[in-house]
Formats: sequence, structure tokens, C-alpha cells
Amino acid sequence: MRILPRLLSVAFVTLSFAVPSQASAQNQRQNNLLAASPEEAHIVKNVRHNLLMLPYYSIFDDISFSVKGSVVTLEGACPSGPPLDIKSDPAAAVKQVEGVTQVVNNIKELPLSPLDDQIRRAEARAIYGDQDIGTRYGYQALPSIHIIVSNGHVTLKGVVDNQLDDTMIKDQNARQSGAKCIFCDRRS
Repeated sequence: MRILPRLLSVAFVTLSFAVPSQASAQNQRQNNLLAASPEEAHIVKNVRHNLLMLPYYSIFDDISFSVKGSVVTLEGACPSGPPLDIKSDPAAAVKQVEGVTQVVNNIKELPLSPLDDQIRRAEARAIYGDQDIGTRYGYQALPSIHIIVSNGHVTLKGVVDNQLDDTMIKDQNARQSGAKCIFCDRRS
């Protein structure tokens, strides 16, 4: 256990949270659906549903998508390694959506690393093990904060309810890893 804090102190941390409330984010999603054509709105709704229903999609994966006409582009990052195939499963799920003619899979596979796995687990314990944060964000089928670790670099992505939660998560993360926030992206 003594080696873990030293290993985590070399991790670089990138925090990227959308600070508006989840209800606000849901309203923005609804506005995006209304702005799109009816066919695109149908595709967006079904692609989102199919991605959320993936059996191995977890807090350690980051998958996003965009729709242009009938072409769906997948973006993000996921850990590689057997037996899970998180990179090809989303593409297969999206191809099943009615109206999708092409899927561009730009999901990056993260390198296999025991150190990265330790960092992922430590970050998850620090964030979701905290009684203030974990009770609000951890009791969901798929929590809204995702932990992406690549070669010791930690990126937290997701949506938080308010600025206080954003600050609490950053403070908790800094206490756990000993690293400072080198990039913060706030979208309004």
C-alpha cells in the first residue's frame, strides 16, 4: 500500500467537467434533438440508448458520438485487453440502429498497464468512496464521472451538478494522487 501513493504522485491529471446541472444537460440534449432533422433525432436517440446498454461500458470508458445525416462518428477512449472488446462493441451496436449507413470508429484503445489499472482503482475509490460525492454520483447505473487513465495521465470527464461538486471532486482527486489539475474545461 505504501508504493501506491508514490506511484500516483507521478500521474498527470486533466479534469473536464461540464458544470451545468444534469437537468440543464438534458435540456441541451433535447434542444439538439429538436434542431436536428427528424431522422437524425431518431438516430441520436437510438444510438445513445444502444451505447448506454453496452454490457461492459463502465466509468473507465469514455464514448461520445456525433451524427451527420446517416453517418455516426464514435470518439473517446477505452482500456484494451481481453475478454472485453469495448472498441468494437459500440460500433456493432450503432450499426444496428435503423437509418445508420456508416459508422466511423475513432475510439482510441488505451495501452495495457498494471500501473494504469492501479490508478483507475485508486481514483474510483477516491471519488466514489467519498461520502459526499459518492452518494450523489455513484448510485446510478452508469455514474456521470468517467475516469480515463493513459500512461499515468488521469482525465476525469463528465457532468456535475454545480461548481461546489466540481471543486470537491478536484480537491479529492488532488489529495488522492498528489497531482495538480493541469487543464480544466468548463462548458456552460
